[in-house]
This record gives sequence, C-alpha cells and structure tokens, in this order.
Amino acid sequence: MSETLHPGGWARDHCAMTNTSTRKAAVIGAGQTGVTAALGLLDAGFVVTLYSERDQRGLRDSVPATGTALIFGEAQAAEEALGLPTYLDWAPLHSGLTVRVAGGGDELIEFDGAFDGFHGLAVDTRLKADERLTTFLERGGRFVVDTVTPERLDPIAADNDLTLVATGRGGLSQLFPIDETRTVYDAPQRSLLTVTVTGLGHDESVFAHRSPAGGGRSGFSIISEQGEGWWGPYLHKDAGPSWAFLGWAKPGSEWEKRFAAADSAESAHRIVTELYRDYIDWDLPEVLATKVIAEDPHSWLKGAVRPLFRAGVGYTAGGHPVAALGDTAVAYDPIAGQGAQSGLIQAQRLVAAAAGHEGPFDEAWITAQYEAFLTARAEDAAKVTRLFLGDPEFAEIGGQFFSAAAVDPRFASAVVSTLHRPQSVHGVNSVADAHDLIAQVTGEDAAEVLGRFQPAGRFSRSQYRAVATNTA
Repeated sequence: MSETLHPGGWARDHCAMTNTSTRKAAVIGAGQTGVTAALGLLDAGFVVTLYSERDQRGLRDSVPATGTALIFGEAQAAEEALGLPTYLDWAPLHSGLTVRVAGGGDELIEFDGAFDGFHGLAVDTRLKADERLTTFLERGGRFVVDTVTPERLDPIAADNDLTLVATGRGGLSQLFPIDETRTVYDAPQRSLLTVTVTGLGHDESVFAHRSPAGGGRSGFSIISEQGEGWWGPYLHKDAGPSWAFLGWAKPGSEWEKRFAAADSAESAHRIVTELYRDYIDWDLPEVLATKVIAEDPHSWLKGAVRPLFRAGVGYTAGGHPVAALGDTAVAYDPIAGQGAQSGLIQAQRLVAAAAGHEGPFDEAWITAQYEAFLTARAEDAAKVTRLFLGDPEFAEIGGQFFSAAAVDPRFASAVVSTLHRPQSVHGVNSVADAHDLIAQVTGEDAAEVLGRFQPAGRFSRSQYRAVATNTA
C-alpha cells in the first residue's frame, strides 16, 4: 500500500456548499466518476480518502480508456455544478448525430439530427481522471494505492462517515445485489470493439456526405443483421483532437467473430477498416484515412456489458452500509452513451445531498439518494438504451421515431437529443405514445408526417479522397 497526501485547502471560493465539519468520506475507485465524487466531497468540506489499485501514472498510461465517455448537456451541467472543467474549449465538439439504417441489402433510413441547445464531447477518461486527481491532491485529498478487497473495505467503511464504491462492473460490485425488478437482460446484448485514431480533421470536408456539418457530427450506422458502428470526434490524452470508433456486434453475427479476433490497436483498426469495406462502404474513404495512435498501445478495447441495475446500498462484513456509484450501480450498454453521463450526474447529486445533510449516512439516506437518482435519470437512460438496441419491446416505437426523423428535421433533432435528456421518452410506452410525441414536436398529425416517409434507396457515398486531392 502506498499513500500520497498533499497539504492544501479543502474548500474552493466558489463552492457555497463548503462547511467546517470534519466528516470523513472514502471513495473506492479512481476512474472518472470516482475521482469526480472525491473532489466534489473534498470541496464540500469532507476529509476524503481516494483508493485505487494503480498509482496515478498507471491510471493514465497503463490502462485503456473506459469507452468513449461521450457526454451532453445535463452531464456537463453536473460537472459545472461541481466547479469542474468541461473541456468545451479544448475538445472537438459534436453538434449532432447522423443516422443511417440498412438491412437485407437495402439502404432504408437516413437522417441528420442537430443537438438542440448543447454540444456533445468525448474526452479520454484517463485524461479527465488524471487532471482531477492532480487537483484533488493539490487541495489536500488523500490518495491511497491499495487493492480494496471486501475484507479491506470493512475497516475503511467503519472509519468513514460515507463510503462510495466506484470500482466499475467488476471489483466490489458483488456487494450490491442485482435488482431483478429493474434488470431486463440476463446477458450482454452486444459484443463491443473500440479504437481511437488520428488522420482525420473535423472540418466540413470530413463525412460531408452525411451532413453539411461534416466533421462536427458523429455518425451512427445500423446494419440490422450485424450490429452498429459509430464514429465521433474525440480528445485523446496524448494525441489531442482525434476520432473514436465504437462498434456493437449482435450475438452470433459475423461482426461478433471479427471483433473477437482483435488483440491490439493495430488489429482492431484493421478489423474496423475491413468492416467498413464490406458493410458500410459509404463511409470508407474517411476510415481509410485514419491511423493508429502508435504511442498509446491501450487505445483500443473489446468486451461486452450486461445492462443491469444493482441495489444502491451494500454492506461490509461488519454491517457498515456503503453506496454504489457509477457503473457499480447501473451498467448500460454504451450504444446510447448513458454510462459516463449517468456516473457524473449521480456523483454530483450525491455530493450536493451529502454537503447539506446533517445526520448519519445510513442505509435510509443512501437508499433515498439512489432511488431519487433512478427516478430522475437512470431509468429513462436505460429505456433510451433499449430503444437504440432495437429491443423487441421498443422496436416498433423506434421504427416510428426513425421514420419520422427521416422526414422532419425537428423530430430528427428530438430523437438524437434523447441521448442528452432521456427523460423526454419517459411517457412513451406504445406506438400511440410515439405518435403523440411526433405530433407534439412537429406540430403535425403523426400519420401525415409518417405518410411522407420514403426509403432512402441509396445513401450518398463519401467523396473525401476527391476533396482531399483537390485541396492539396
């Protein structure tokens, strides 16, 4: 076990929540969500100890990023409420999402949705966690490098007023029973592959065939028999402005076999290139222009996530209550970008509630905060995720949404903005509900909107190589 402690003030001038108490908090797990909560609690006047299996250098340079961590307006507001930078002035921004749907050899649906009133951005979680950990140490936080087992957790929880567990989907997550009433799936719904690359800019010439906004949009392609592929602007910890690919392969598909073969950044990049050559040729010129980030051997990741809800409170061997945070509490398939967002929002809500609480942080308090978070965000975030997964319960609703989006730019914006505010589909549980929302957004009868839909026929193909040649 090693420990880092820097002297310094616990409070920040801007933080109205700061108090003079000597309450103690422990956060287990120093990923983006854990360190965000630790820094927030520190600024709220707690004496905070942050535990990690790796030292700070290892957290930044010896592990892959935990996904693309794309966040939108509500999650950015949570960071701002904690006084944290959002990277809006540094990272390449997402102004919207373009969607193309193909199946059975046919090119069926396409739309270009602009985000309404916000931008998205994807920042390397290793960069954000590293910078926040540095700030945490500068302000007097205690950082302990140690493997926290269930046995080790017991005395930690006994010594602290509040203990948060943010070790992700593994680690100490087994302390928190699966909530079978909210958990829909008994297995992962997709196999995942991601890789971060350079070689593309973010101007209007990039992916111009998908949107006039070009490289300001992220692009989502659905191949109904195989899975989904996404490209989006990204801020890499070393390479800076770059691009990230994230792919989802359906169980038993050819894509699943290909994803399983990845064993390095180079092989992942090759698999993605061949995938676009064989299935998504409309985007191929941009994909062929991308390059592996050679200086970061961890710029890729594969795996699978079972979407599930856990109980918000767990207990150590000695009976001390501890709170689940981030992926430890709720695991989402990343297809709708809800994991990183929910973790940041949950962290901010917990910090605000803890700062104003004068009693014990007992089972009742932890449960109340968790249930409020589930109602305010997580349950709707899981619903939007199921919609983008094409869950059979929501497949017809999704079809109506995508068809209307192909016809009306206002509804295209509403559909892609559910990634920012999933609560907008809270009351949509039937096709009739979907039609009500279409009418509400467009100001027209849903039947009239949907009656104008025509299959795409053939998507426009990228001319990126020609543009690059003519400009050179």
